[in-house]
Amino acid sequence: MKKVILTAIVLVFICSVVQAGTLVEVKTNQGVIKFELEDEKAPVTVKNFLSYVDEKFYDGTIFHRVIDGFMIQGGGFDQFPRRKQTKAAIKNEADNGLLNAKGTIAMARTGVIDSATSQFFINLVDNKFLNHRGKTGNTYGYAVFGKVVEGMDVVEKIGKVRTIVKSPAFRDYPERQVIIESVRRID
Repeated sequence: MKKVILTAIVLVFICSVVQAGTLVEVKTNQGVIKFELEDEKAPVTVKNFLSYVDEKFYDGTIFHRVIDGFMIQGGGFDQFPRRKQTKAAIKNEADNGLLNAKGTIAMARTGVIDSATSQFFINLVDNKFLNHRGKTGNTYGYAVFGKVVEGMDVVEKIGKVRTIVKSPAFRDYPERQVIIESVRRID
C-alpha cells in the first residue's frame, strides 16, 4: 500500500513538472512579478511574447494604462512615452479556454480581432466581459496566455498608483511612471 501511495505521489509530481509552462521574471521599479506562461494552450501568443522577451524589447518600457479594479497594461511604449516599433500582429487565441481571471496575463489589441503585437495586460479582477464569447470584434475576447505566480502584491500596488490624463491617448497614465526594467526567462 505504501508503494502505491508513493508511486502516485511521484507520478503527480512528475506530471506537474512536465505540465509547467515557461517562467518569466518581470522587474519593475515597483517590485518583481513572475509569470507562468501557457505554452500549450496559447502557443502562438507565448511564442510571440517570448520573442519580445528574448530581444529585450520590454526593457525600459512602461505600464502606460492603469485602471484600479480592472487591469494594468504595458509593453508598447518607452518612458517618453513613444510607441515602440513592433512585429506583425498575431492570431488571436482568445478561444483557447483560458479566462480573463484575476492575475492572468492577456494580450492587448485594437477592435480588430487579430491585432495584438507586444502590449499585454494583467487582470486585477475577474474580467468576464473580456472572455471569448463569439466571432465578432466585440465578442471574440482577449487572449489569456499566462498568470502571475509571484508578485501579485506588486501588481495590485501598481493598480493603485495615482493616474492622470496625459493626453487623449493616455487617459489612465500613471502620475509617476511604472517602469518595466527588464523581462527575462527563468531557467
